[in-house]
Order: sequence, then structure tokens, then C-alpha cells
Amino acid sequence: MSENLSGSNEVKTIRIVAGQKTRRKIRGLEIAAIAAIIGLIGAGAAVASTASRNAEPDVATPVQAQTLKLGYFANVTHAPALIGVNDGIIAKNLGATKLETQVFNAGPAAIEALNAGAIDAAYLGPNPAINSFVKSGGESIRIIAGATSGGAQLVVMPGITEAAQLKGKILATPQLGGTQDVALRSWLAGEGFATTPSGGGDVTINPTDNASTLKLFQEGKIDGAWLPEPWASRLVLEAGAKVLVNEADLWDKGEFATTILIVSKSYLEKHPDTVESLLAGNAESINWLNGHPAEAAQAVNAALKDQAGKALADNVIARSLTELKFSADPLAATFPKLLQAGVTAGVGTQADLSGIFDLGPLNTVLRKNNAPEVSAAGLD
Repeated sequence: MSENLSGSNEVKTIRIVAGQKTRRKIRGLEIAAIAAIIGLIGAGAAVASTASRNAEPDVATPVQAQTLKLGYFANVTHAPALIGVNDGIIAKNLGATKLETQVFNAGPAAIEALNAGAIDAAYLGPNPAINSFVKSGGESIRIIAGATSGGAQLVVMPGITEAAQLKGKILATPQLGGTQDVALRSWLAGEGFATTPSGGGDVTINPTDNASTLKLFQEGKIDGAWLPEPWASRLVLEAGAKVLVNEADLWDKGEFATTILIVSKSYLEKHPDTVESLLAGNAESINWLNGHPAEAAQAVNAALKDQAGKALADNVIARSLTELKFSADPLAATFPKLLQAGVTAGVGTQADLSGIFDLGPLNTVLRKNNAPEVSAAGLD
């Protein structure tokens, strides 16, 4: 029920009709009352307007995501992801954000899933990330951290002792356009061999999933493969392959990115706090691996058994880990060379990589851990 200014429940209405003369003067008190009412109405409208503006969602305000969908591989090169997921380290750091995971065999498949919105972030090799960034005009992904360097080799039949013997041979890689595929094609080009994405040229390259590669090698149907760990070690120890090229020998100080952590650009913009939590989990997993070398093999093997259904032989996991280094540094300075390798291999295009890295959230995490910050080498 409305009240008038005198406190009475009766509301007095004064009708003013246009063009009609009033029969009496409106007393001063009535004028003051009307002015007061108009003032209150105006003030109320202003307050309501302000409240309405304040109630509108601020799109620039970071919001903790309800879910983070993360992709990774069941490979030793993805040990930070394996440990982070299997031991609950990443989930713990995400807090209320639910972690959902999906296991992939190679980077291009993970990129397809990320671009389709099926996952939000992924551990993968650098070349699929570069290709996605270039093809999207810089709108698809951001590299936010490193995970693993090293751990990739060209292993071949024992009778092959030099590059010249590869002419006419059949080699495998995990997937066309993947990091090991690019490395092999680029290296072969440097040795004077032509290859094509369709499998033609001086050396036939058949992109094949890693488990099938092992079987095909054992059956003598392929002559070798450029593989990440643990598959290079498995071909050496279980199938009698020999190492023709250790990729570490092709890089300054033997350092090259094997596994990096990326996130979709839109997810990073909407949920920077969630991304920082993911990075905290990645850093904690890496610190655990580096701080517990004696337990790492058993822990990684347990994760592989959970995720791939089968643990590795002790000698395979041990050899694999000796080839790897775990670090949150994505080795940004190596990416122009990786881009050029893709161009040389015929599966990439020349482009400007400026903006492919966003290492601000990672360096925030590193500062909190009293760890040295990492550089984007001018590509942020």
C-alpha cells in the first residue's frame, strides 16, 4: 500500500489537464510535496539505473571455469601430464574446476579436437601447434609452457649404417605433420632425399600409429621410424633396431622441445585463472619428476598402465627416461627453426610466429615457486 508524505494511507492526487485553468492556487506546501516526490522518483531511477549497470556481467572479469578438458599422449615424453593426471596433481591445483581428459596418439589429432572445442588444452609436439597458429592467423592457440625436451630418434634395421642406404626404404612416423614427421622429412631433405606428404619421393614415409609401427618393424615390413619415447626404446630393445639419428645431436646443446602445453586462445581469454591453475599443476608435476628420479620410472609406468592398459618393461622405461629432460621452459628460441623445418618438409608454410607464446601466467607461477622465469624469445 502506498503512503503520502504526511504518513496517511490516503494518496492525494492533483489532476492537471493541459489548457485548463486551475480553480485555486496550489499551496506552497503542496508544491514542496510534489517537488519532493519528483526528486525521490528521480533519485530512485538513478539508483536503479546504477544497480542495473552493476548487475550486467563484466566480460573482462576472469571467471574460474567449470570444466577443463585436457588432451595428452600415453607416451613417456608426456610424463608431466601422466603424473599430473594419474596422481591428481593437476586436479588438485584446479580446485573446483572439473578436469576431463582425453588420450591421443599424435599432435594433429589433438589439434583437430581443440579447434573443434572437444578439448580446451593439450600436451603435444611443437609443429602441430605451429601449424594451427599459422593456419588460423594466430587465432587458434597459445603456447603457455613446456613439459619435455629430448627423447626422439630415427631407429632403423641393423644393416642400415648411413643415410645413403635409406633411398628406396620405407620409414614410419606417428602422424603426418606431427613433430617427428617434420623432423624426419626435414632431415632427409638435408641429406638430399625428396619426400612428399602422399608417401612418394626417394624415401617412402608412412604415418602410422606407434603400436602398429612396432609390429610392422618386427615383421620386416618397414625399415625404420622416427619416434618419440618410449617407442624408440621399444624398437631398440624389443625389436633389435639401431639408432641412426638421435635428434638431440641436431640441436644446439642437444635441447629441442618434444612436448609443450597449449591452450585455445578463447579459453585463455575467458579463464586466465583456470589456465594459471593448470600451469601450477604442470610445474608441480615437473618438480616431482625432477626431484624423485628413483621413483619416477615406477610412477610413470603405473600411469602408462592406467592410461594405455599396459606397463613398459623395466629396461624400456629406464632407457626412455635417460633420453628426456623435464622443464616448464618451452625453448621458444628454437621455434623459428621448427617452423623452417616444417616448410622444408613440405607440411608447413612460412609465417610470422609473433604472438604464439603467452608465458605471462607461467612466469607468475614460477615467481610464486621462486623459480627462474622463462623467455618467449620475442614471440609473445
